[in-house]
Amino acid sequence: MARAKTVIGVQASILRWARETANLSIGDVAKRLKKPEAVIEAWEAGEKSPTYPQLERLAYDLYKRPLALFFLPAPPDEPRAQTEFRSLPTDDLLSLDRDTIFLIRRARAFRFALEELYAKHSPVERPIWKEIVLSEASPLESQAQAIRSSLGVSLEEQRDWPSPDHALKEWRRAIEARGVFVFKHAFKQRDISGFCLVDDEFPLIMVNNSTTKTRQIFSLLHELAHVLFHRSGISVFDDIRIESLPAQDRAIEKFCNAIAAEILVPLQDFRVATARWAPQAASDEQYEELAKRYHVSRAVILRRFLDEGRVTRQFYRRKAEEWDSQRSQSAGEGGNYYATQGAYLSETFVREVFSRYAKRLLSRDEAAELIGVAPKNLSKLEDQILKGAQAA
Repeated sequence: MARAKTVIGVQASILRWARETANLSIGDVAKRLKKPEAVIEAWEAGEKSPTYPQLERLAYDLYKRPLALFFLPAPPDEPRAQTEFRSLPTDDLLSLDRDTIFLIRRARAFRFALEELYAKHSPVERPIWKEIVLSEASPLESQAQAIRSSLGVSLEEQRDWPSPDHALKEWRRAIEARGVFVFKHAFKQRDISGFCLVDDEFPLIMVNNSTTKTRQIFSLLHELAHVLFHRSGISVFDDIRIESLPAQDRAIEKFCNAIAAEILVPLQDFRVATARWAPQAASDEQYEELAKRYHVSRAVILRRFLDEGRVTRQFYRRKAEEWDSQRSQSAGEGGNYYATQGAYLSETFVREVFSRYAKRLLSRDEAAELIGVAPKNLSKLEDQILKGAQAA
């Protein structure tokens, strides 16, 4: 059997760039391809080239890049996570899972699709980030109330929602109505709660669907706070990681957490609801009932008590760790591919795509490319989206 020929014209610098931007070492690539590390090193030094099947494996399976990219004269200008995000310590940004890197890249692709779909201008006449810009120097409670008012969600309406799942959908719709596009995905890196990409016209939030609905709600409001600070961010619920950030970045992360908590659990209402509480003596069931009042997690309620000085830090850490070990991760929508994709995609975005497709302003291939699905799956996804609209 003849040996496969090496590919002519592959740029060594792009092979190296593609590997590094996927957060893979030479050893990782060698192991996946079942090749000696010296082979990968020779490709990246320009001494040898991969065969076409090897290049396809690198492009599509390992680096998630189009094949044509490897023949460009130089790597494209693409921001690195450590320069785009400042909400995680540098070591954590450098060691992001490959899956997380790919989701950030996918989010950028959605943003480019939005620019194309809406001719580079937000479809919202007065977007929320142009009305509200957060400042650490201004009172937190009044800024949180301004956000709630801008979203058009009253506390009474929030408390009337029947479930965390319903609450998540309502917060998501309210935020999208003010011009911020919200996508979801099941992150393999479970400690990442979500991230946002700021933009003058199309800011975008991606929430980890592998976490509970109450955690997704808090993540959504935390990322919205990042958008209103005009700072892209990757978020985790980990005080230790936040404490290791530089002072200014640490202060902003804490402020975003505080804003999200104040929007979801307004302090004035919280004080009235817990006036007779002895939080360190309360049962888990009592915490659960109070959390249901706002459709948040018990941990958010506990944090409010900590911020108020009504529980000790030792008690907070012990209970938070106990509840974290009890918490079963949500399986997400799962099961039905089309239902899952419909839940993952921004509702505003996908409805606009299908509206233009129905009016023949987009071809099937164009609509599928914008959404990021195979053309053969477009009709079934459209049916699922329409079914969801009728059920809403």
